[in-house]
Amino acid sequence: MVYSIFDNMERCTPDEVQRLLLLVPTQRREQALRFKHIAGQFACLQSFVMLAELLAQQGIVLPPTTEFIYNEHGKPCLKGHPDLHFNLSHCKNAIAVVVDCQPVGIDVERFVSPSDSLLRYTLNDKELEEVQQSANPDQAFTHLWTRKEALSKLQGTGLNNNLKQLLTDIPAGIQLDTTVNTEKHYICTVAHYAASVSFPCQEAER
Repeated sequence: MVYSIFDNMERCTPDEVQRLLLLVPTQRREQALRFKHIAGQFACLQSFVMLAELLAQQGIVLPPTTEFIYNEHGKPCLKGHPDLHFNLSHCKNAIAVVVDCQPVGIDVERFVSPSDSLLRYTLNDKELEEVQQSANPDQAFTHLWTRKEALSKLQGTGLNNNLKQLLTDIPAGIQLDTTVNTEKHYICTVAHYAASVSFPCQEAER
């Protein structure tokens, strides 16, 4: 499992978007241009470039014709590479990408100040108490939220009505690694299987 976090968001400019548009496949370029705002375009393009760089480090070069396909919950995979798993996430403060040979999920969020209704909808009693008693409730909630989101993305199901119990029923073998950046006010969690599988992943039959 390898992952990367980009938080130099000062580079989110129209000129940089134009540069990145030249570096991605047609499908990703079209996806990026559907966003009305520069921030969305930049995140869409930069995340793909990060994915390509991570794969290149593992000896896997993406061709110009690379396409994403999606499951019914919107989780992407690379067409022609069913044994290669990845996940992307972005927020206002950072962009995160993870690659593995097994199902994997990642979520990055800036510190969130949740409403009471959101707290009670997403947290069980123990988690709610943890947030309320924290010296930094926003950070405590965001920590829990990224762990729930990353786990649900690994499982490929998306967030569902089991949010409150999601972290109490973690399947055996799954590990959650969380990074907190207090300087730039974001938290990132990677959900992955603890048993590692070496790159390169098994090649798909063609």
